[in-house]
Amino acid sequence: MTAADMERLDTPLDALVAQVDATTAANAAARAARRLAEANAENQHLLYDADPTDTAFALLPCPHPELCSTDADYPEWAAELAEQIRASNLSRRTP
Repeated sequence: MTAADMERLDTPLDALVAQVDATTAANAAARAARRLAEANAENQHLLYDADPTDTAFALLPCPHPELCSTDADYPEWAAELAEQIRASNLSRRTP
């Protein structure tokens, strides 16, 4: 291969930089489009595909706070929870 062949095949630096910039921008746009599509799919699932029974159950305590349990309903609960936390802390490995 001669120097003339190399010169004919060589790409000017400005053209190469422009091509790399265009490829980088196209890749970034494709990643952003994928992220947007994933977010839209998740929102579609959360907003429109929810089970109506789940939605009704989740809303139940809001209009009916009198139906929610309180500490007075389960007086032993706080002590049992404290014991579970203590046992968990004791069983953990420490460095």
